[in-house]
Amino acid sequence: MISGMHGAISALSAFGKRMGVIADNVANVESDGFKKSRALMQEQEPGGVRVTISRVETAGPRVVEETTEGLEERELSNVNLEQEIPDALLTEKMFTANTKVVKTEEEMIGSVLDIIG
Repeated sequence: MISGMHGAISALSAFGKRMGVIADNVANVESDGFKKSRALMQEQEPGGVRVTISRVETAGPRVVEETTEGLEERELSNVNLEQEIPDALLTEKMFTANTKVVKTEEEMIGSVLDIIG
């Protein structure tokens, strides 16, 4: 039972980190030159989840604006909300599922203790 609990708690931590990365990306969608990050989740023995966060270095769109000093080119953020929002919703669902696993495991342990005691 404990290994199942360990895996679910590890996943909760990983999904929390992933949601933090998504939130940072969304918060900086309007920041010129901002480079989004991605949270890569990998299985870790025994029954855990490891998160690796990496920056995505692809260029954002470039715009040319007229200023009082002439034309000025600048790079926008490479964050795409059409990708971030579904990722956030999926991450929320996976977090909720692992929360239910922890709750169920806790109830099972309580039942076993009631039977023994």
